Amino acid sequence: MKAIGIILAGGNNRRMRELTTKRAIAAMPIAGSYRAIDFSLSNMSNSHIQKVAVITQYNAKSITRHLGSSKWWDFGRKQGGLYVFTPAITAESNNWYRGTADSLYQNIDFLKNSHEPYVVIASGDGVYKLDYNKVLEYHIEKKADITMVVKKMTDRSEINRYGLVSMTEDNRVTDIDEKPLETTLSTVSAGIYVIRRRMLIELLEKAAEEDRHDFVRDILVRYRNIKKIYAYKLESYWANISTVESFYKTNMDFLKKDVRNYFFKEYPDVYSKVEDLPPAKYNFGADVKNSLISSGCIINGKIENSVLFKKVYMGNNSVVKNCIIMNNAYIGDNAYIENCIVESGSTIKANARFVGENGIEIVQEDNPIYM
Repeated sequence: MKAIGIILAGGNNRRMRELTTKRAIAAMPIAGSYRAIDFSLSNMSNSHIQKVAVITQYNAKSITRHLGSSKWWDFGRKQGGLYVFTPAITAESNNWYRGTADSLYQNIDFLKNSHEPYVVIASGDGVYKLDYNKVLEYHIEKKADITMVVKKMTDRSEINRYGLVSMTEDNRVTDIDEKPLETTLSTVSAGIYVIRRRMLIELLEKAAEEDRHDFVRDILVRYRNIKKIYAYKLESYWANISTVESFYKTNMDFLKKDVRNYFFKEYPDVYSKVEDLPPAKYNFGADVKNSLISSGCIINGKIENSVLFKKVYMGNNSVVKNCIIMNNAYIGDNAYIENCIVESGSTIKANARFVGENGIEIVQEDNPIYM
């Protein structure tokens, strides 16, 4: 593909509460065996983009540890490959990234030293499958300056945390309303963009000159009537996990057969870092219904409508319902957990009881480790 890829994976927000205390949003676990960034990385690989940069900032260690070997996404190559950029003090700058546009500008040498004519920019917190070649073809067909991928949302409960898009019948974007308090619009930006590399360099340098730092507000919104911005409609599954509620719902979506089949059984595949772990072990008395159980787990109790990540131990007569149990958690005998997210490395003591009665409760016990 005649494009380079950039994944923006440095963000954080308070809506994730304790879940992002020690990890970036892009490193959040998904569907038992994946991290959120795996989906964008896999899309880049499957679209035959050979040179990809991941821009990190907040809790960068969680991302860099996961991306320690680029071979899992087929980026272990002599030409191109996977690059991980974090903020650095240089002669030109001693600032952290002050926004998405600034993070691109501080790594503008990556753009200038590349030769591909186009750039695909994606966020690291989206769960979806997309052939970026189709977006690029659409971009060229429309003779667009910028193409943004959009998704029509049927669930309006969290609609105000997105950028809302207005467009003509020809899909030309006429307005972008970033995270409005009230709106009647239902088409949101998926945080995926295609733009010509030289134009991106020009826009970033202009924004930096004017001390502007945000890609959406200071480039897309400001230039919406000057540049030709078109919307590419994504019809397949897409989710953004930047709140506790959306993270929980996205993981629960994988308990639906159609969603599971789409990601796990339909081409192209989603790739992730592989650990050499034994398959899950179900001891006598284990009772599991409509749940995802990952490798390395040992199950003795009852599980219903839940997602268990790697190396979870579940004691005798314990019950887990409508929960997400993250890596390395230990659940003691006779414990009862419902409507909860249990943090990595937590130790739930015998006979303990945790029930999320007013929404999803985050359970974090005994100084957890973050994996």
